[in-house]
Amino acid sequence: MFLDLLKRRNPALLDAAAQLHRAGAIPPNTYVIDLDAVGRNAAAFAAEASRLGLRPFAMTKQIGRNPDVSRELVSNGISHAVGVDLECAIAARNGGLAVGHLGHLVQIPRHQAVIAASLQPLYWTVFSETKAHEAGAASVALGRVQDLLLRVVAPEDRFYAGHEGGFPLDGLVAAADRIDTIPGVRVAGVTTFPATLFDAESGTAVATPNRATLTRAKLLLEASGRRNVQVNAPGTTSISVLADLAAAGATQVEPGHGLTGTTPLHAVEDLVEEPAIAYVSEVSHFYDDSAYVFGGGLYVDPVLGDSHTNALVYRGGSPRLTDAVELAVAMPAAESIDYYCSIPLGPEASIEIGDTVIFGFRPQVFVTRALTAAISGISSGTPRVEGIWAATGAAPLTPLPAPPDPQDRTQS
Repeated sequence: MFLDLLKRRNPALLDAAAQLHRAGAIPPNTYVIDLDAVGRNAAAFAAEASRLGLRPFAMTKQIGRNPDVSRELVSNGISHAVGVDLECAIAARNGGLAVGHLGHLVQIPRHQAVIAASLQPLYWTVFSETKAHEAGAASVALGRVQDLLLRVVAPEDRFYAGHEGGFPLDGLVAAADRIDTIPGVRVAGVTTFPATLFDAESGTAVATPNRATLTRAKLLLEASGRRNVQVNAPGTTSISVLADLAAAGATQVEPGHGLTGTTPLHAVEDLVEEPAIAYVSEVSHFYDDSAYVFGGGLYVDPVLGDSHTNALVYRGGSPRLTDAVELAVAMPAAESIDYYCSIPLGPEASIEIGDTVIFGFRPQVFVTRALTAAISGISSGTPRVEGIWAATGAAPLTPLPAPPDPQDRTQS
């Protein structure tokens, strides 16, 4: 469904990607990102967040922690990142974003707490007093006092399987009092995930019970005498939900898919953010009346449920959307490694090996072996690849020089 959105709202990204792939500037298995569009999205998000008194931390795992995009975010008002895990925080910092938040969703392993503290995060989430002690010891060793967010839970809250954990709401104040006695840390506020979810039946973003838990937690901490209580409220974060989050007492928001126009809400409604990411591959070979297409990044975020997948095939070397054909794709089974997907062919397809194939996924690049490439200049008609990066945010391996030919006497 995001392919239709791209065709309607950002066809220039599709054509630029096809042009650059045909020129050899973009390899297959690459997520391409419209740098100009991301910059506009970030600027709009930062402005609305500032108006509402919210502080944004960018979630960059979905885009493979692309450093070129990180620098664009900083240029447009989003200076800090949230790390889904420690490695994500390190990658974001290496890409030019300061660390705003770590420890949530993934706690910091015991012997890596000093590494986490060395990043000087603004906020560090803990699920237990044990983790608070580890954060405190690491911070003391570096001469710091670290602001902590407590992951708070109530019986009615919703979590994805495997995401559970935190401090019970009915014992929150007592836990915060105990943690405040730990050298090197102080309790700054609370967090949860998700505070907002897409509701397919209504086609809207709705508050989860967790959001109400955050509001109650803030009131409890304020009643205990604390001031400036921080409320971190991530999940399905776009400009369209910011006012509701602020009204619930949120002070921190964490846009990820909102920055590339790929939250579930973007699939059903035209929001301020423009769609800004697509997946580029190419036809590898033919077998049994199907075209096989290189994979590696064929992970489609399942948040929207099962759906069929289509792709655009740019035929005959043409980089124009008007010459492309949209075809149904047979995706690899979930239990298979995604070396390829296949496109069943009819007699009218006229596809050739090497043709560009473009998909419109809602991505989670960090769980794939895909590459990312930010393209600048799309809005001015002068598209250029800023760099090619691995899914970790690091530079991918480059070919080594060929070994000398032992039969070549000119090298002796």
